Parts: sequence; C-alpha cells; structure tokens
Amino acid sequence: MPKVIGLTGGIASGKSTVSELLTAHGFKIVDADIASRKAVEKGSEGLEQVRATFGEEAIDEDGNMDRGYVGDIVFNYPEKRLELNEIVHPIVRNIMEQEKEAFLKDGYNVIMDIPLLYENELQDTVDEVWLVYTSESIQIDRLMQRNDISMEDAKARVYSQISIDKKRRMADHVIDNRDSKLDLKQNLEQLLTDEGYIESETGHSQEI
Repeated sequence: MPKVIGLTGGIASGKSTVSELLTAHGFKIVDADIASRKAVEKGSEGLEQVRATFGEEAIDEDGNMDRGYVGDIVFNYPEKRLELNEIVHPIVRNIMEQEKEAFLKDGYNVIMDIPLLYENELQDTVDEVWLVYTSESIQIDRLMQRNDISMEDAKARVYSQISIDKKRRMADHVIDNRDSKLDLKQNLEQLLTDEGYIESETGHSQEI
C-alpha cells in the first residue's frame, strides 16, 4: 500500500532540499506552498476574496496578490492572519487532496510537503511525519543570509512557529540537517534504507 508522509520542518531548516532529493527516489510531492500560490492566483475566486478582505492595495499592478503588502499585515496583526487563513486554507486543502488522491491511485508514495503541519494540526491527516531538523541558531543564521534580514527579524520569524525541538519530539522520523548538504543526503538515504524505500545493496529506489 502506498504511504502518505507529511514532510515538515522549521523555516530555513532545508525542507525544500529534502523534497528535491525525495523526488529523485520516486516519491511524488504535494507542496503546500505551491497550492497556496494556486489558491490566490490571478483570476481566482481566492484572490477576489483577498481583495474584498484586504482592499485594492492587496492587488499589485499586474493583477496578482501583493505578497509583500499582505505579508506585512498578517505578520503584524494576528487577527488578519486568521482572516487570510479562512480564505486560503479550504482552497489549499482541496487542491492538495486532489493531487494526493491522483498520485495514490497511480500507486505512488506521496510526500505532503507542509511547512506548518504541526501549527495547523494536520499530523493526523498523514500516515507518519518526517521532520527536517536543524538548530534554532542555524535557522536564524540561514534566514539572515537567505532573506538579507536582521537578526531581530530572523528571530521573530523563527519564534512565530512551534520550536524545532518540540517538533522533533513529535515527529515519527527526524532527518538531521545541521551539517553539509552531503551529510543531509546521506542521512536521508539512511532513513529511506531503514524504512525499505531503498535497497541497501544498490542504493536504487524500489519499485513504487
């Protein structure tokens, strides 16, 4: 039976890299971030709901959602974040559910790539949870470099999520990403071998 695996982590933990590596091993990825963009894409009902809730300023000159404008609002005003979530989450869930069912029907193991899996209490919607782990200090350093932001801003974003160490205690499996990309690849392949997704002798993916 194909499995549905929830892949999560913390901001700047390296989850996107793990998703790419899993694709190479025959897993199909259902990405919450991609679904979120589709939910409010130009001409969509979701975007019209954003316009009605946040005003014309929430739409840029090209007719897309102004992510910077909306992001600043929801980051600073929790009640506005709830309003945005009420618009986007049902649409996102529907998109992801359709993609998941199509992959399962074709016999693939499915990775549900969900950054805020625990924050949105979605752990019971998957068979098991794999967490990409790194330390909070590494998260902050990576975020400062990646987004060119101050330490204060990086800490605010990291601390807005459930701590990575708490998530580590909750997850079924942990993929360590505190060192190099090569170490990450080896750690992931060890998990895939232990769980029977890779044949240990050859390193090739099993038939899915």
